[in-house]
Amino acid sequence: MRVTNDMIDPQLRFTGRMLKLMTGRRFGTVESVRRGAESPGLVDKLIMRMVPKPKGLQVEERWIPRPDGGDMRILIKKPLQQPKTDVAGILHFHGGGYHTGEPELDLHCAKFIELGDCVIVSPAYRLSVEEPYPAALEDCYTALLWLKENAASLGVRDDQIAVTGESAGGGLTAATTLYARDKGDVNVAFQMPLCPMIDDLNNSHSAKNNDAPGWNAAANEVGWKLYLGELWGTDRVPAYAAPARATDYTGLPPTYTYVGALDPFCSETEQYVTNLRESGVPAELDVCEGAYHGFEIAKRAGVSKRANDNLYNWFQHALQHYTAPQDG
Repeated sequence: MRVTNDMIDPQLRFTGRMLKLMTGRRFGTVESVRRGAESPGLVDKLIMRMVPKPKGLQVEERWIPRPDGGDMRILIKKPLQQPKTDVAGILHFHGGGYHTGEPELDLHCAKFIELGDCVIVSPAYRLSVEEPYPAALEDCYTALLWLKENAASLGVRDDQIAVTGESAGGGLTAATTLYARDKGDVNVAFQMPLCPMIDDLNNSHSAKNNDAPGWNAAANEVGWKLYLGELWGTDRVPAYAAPARATDYTGLPPTYTYVGALDPFCSETEQYVTNLRESGVPAELDVCEGAYHGFEIAKRAGVSKRANDNLYNWFQHALQHYTAPQDG
């Protein structure tokens, strides 16, 4: 899908030009991504500055063990005031094409905490420039198990553990809930995989030839090449790596997501939600007209405000209606 300036919401055009200039240089090739990971430059710093860091929170850093014997950094985010107990526990995965980003960067955690007095755990999962799939999924699932096992000490009710993330974090959200369903160790109450990166084939209507700001077909191919490693381009890619390849959506948790109509991920997100609904899973999707990938960082734009309002309204609904008691 070729994206012209007149297709973009007028309030998003300036931010879009900035994103296109920066991400085109940084994410255009496997080599440029690796160079940026090894030695972050001005473009990397500008990109990170455009993504807001949460304010008004208590943030505690901890290190937890991984199954491979290493340690993983996590951030525990709580309200500034005396935190309540018996609240929802939210596992949050940052975005960044599976190859970039850090748990300090998120768009919604502060608002989730304001609305729900919840506790949020954000892991620094291994990026694909360090290790390809399944490293990130293993780390995300480890964080999910840790959240369940430490629910009481965190003040979290273990029957309302949820998962969310943006972009690649949205993809990891969908992958982790799928993996959790199949493993049977943790029951997830609901999920919010926002504008998720879930289809490695990169050939859907919205993805094919997409040249929109923020993230496009070329960046998407680079991201999947790095994440999948030797699996890229084969028929051996599992659904836990690219959830769009799943064939069974039954038993997945109630779901909310939004995506820009100009986002390469639009078609795969629409199909994902359709598959959930056809399998009896409550699932809601908002397609944001005139919006590209990452449009939410333009917070003053009307389309961004509407997307955020819809997300926060659904989140409050989920807190009131969706639980998943743990087995045993």
